Amino acid sequence: MKDTKLSRENLLDQRRELMASLKYASFIQRAVLPDLKYMDNMLKEFFILHQPRDIVSGDFYYCSRKEDYIVVAAGDCTGHGVPGALMSIMGVSFLNEILSIRGPIRSSRILNLLRERVMKALHQRGYELENKDAMDMALCVFHPRSGELQFSGANNPLYHVRNKVLTEIKADKMPVGIDAIEENSFTNHTLQLKPGDIVYLFSDGYPDQFGGPENKKFKYGPFRELLIRISDWTMEEQRKELDRQMTKWKGDYFQVDDILIFGIRFI
Repeated sequence: MKDTKLSRENLLDQRRELMASLKYASFIQRAVLPDLKYMDNMLKEFFILHQPRDIVSGDFYYCSRKEDYIVVAAGDCTGHGVPGALMSIMGVSFLNEILSIRGPIRSSRILNLLRERVMKALHQRGYELENKDAMDMALCVFHPRSGELQFSGANNPLYHVRNKVLTEIKADKMPVGIDAIEENSFTNHTLQLKPGDIVYLFSDGYPDQFGGPENKKFKYGPFRELLIRISDWTMEEQRKELDRQMTKWKGDYFQVDDILIFGIRFI
């Protein structure tokens, strides 16, 4: 009986230590992500809905200025929890490094260089049994003076909404990582934005969440309809409504993945 009690206390101590480590890890991860006040100075009108599944997250957002351009991204790393968080910190660090070097500022070039660094860091050579970790990403390069937006996507698309009409800019069907064995260049899409246009970058966590009366996925169709419906709301109202709808949908069901939506209105 005494041994059982000690064993239970040891398990509780281990759990407390683990939770403390995860909470401190989440503090480190948040410190690596761009500061919201810093983002507010550049983007003016935006929101971020970021809901980790396991305290720390494999989803991450990015925002930085390079010369006359603003670079934003939403990344979704393999896995979640600690492995995903380590990948996300690596992704942010590599993006900072890429933007610090000289060269043309193109969304496709940034993703190509990011892929090279991820594959090199994980020693990926295309062998069958090697590490297959990677990340999906939607990345934009915005030029405020001209209104031009470049977009490149690794599996994750971009949603562009203008006057309640949503246009999907499709991503390339390859991740930032080893699955792109032939290493084709990512496509560089360009859009000419108008004041009031909104773009949404996101991971698959929101549409893939199970819930509702039949415990089914939320799915992309209802997700697009929801974004269209709220697209003329303020950005903070949009964030709250997306959060409210997901809380209602999920109910008592377990969150299956990290959730990230990054919305930006251009003014």
